[in-house]
Amino acid sequence: MVAQLDTTSVNSTLSLLSPVEGLVQVFTSSHRNFFTSVMAQSLRIAGQGTPVLIVQFLKGGIRQGQEKPIQLGQNLDWIRCDLPRCIDTPQLDDTENQALQKLWQHTQQVVCEGKYSLVVLDELSLAINFGLIPETEVLAFLAKRPSHIDIILTGPEMPKSLLDVADQITEIRRTHRP
Repeated sequence: MVAQLDTTSVNSTLSLLSPVEGLVQVFTSSHRNFFTSVMAQSLRIAGQGTPVLIVQFLKGGIRQGQEKPIQLGQNLDWIRCDLPRCIDTPQLDDTENQALQKLWQHTQQVVCEGKYSLVVLDELSLAINFGLIPETEVLAFLAKRPSHIDIILTGPEMPKSLLDVADQITEIRRTHRP
């Protein structure tokens, strides 16, 4: 028979370490072929049980707005702008601009609610450079997000102000041409 002694100790309560701070990561390149690596990272993290959101601001064509996210597994939601086309120009009609703004507002709301631990904002730099999403709003959003949420920003020609607040910057370059 094994006896267990009840010993009260000052250290018997679990003291939590300081909370983990979320990172702002930037993936940028002069050519737009790095989404695969970001998607792989997102799938890996979601597969480990962490809630992930991928938001593609300039991709459309399949009517996949925030009301109809694609769900990959239990932990990865993927939404696009609810438009019949991909955005490749700063000139949007009112309906297109409303759809993009609705997606941006939705993204800010769910991030502030803390539903996801990783949020990927794909081609955000292009949306900013086209003048569709104000850079100042993005900076304010990053500053007020819950501190534990990781954010990945992607796109070419990332504004310097976003590079300045990034914890990690990955620049993908071609070193040779076939």
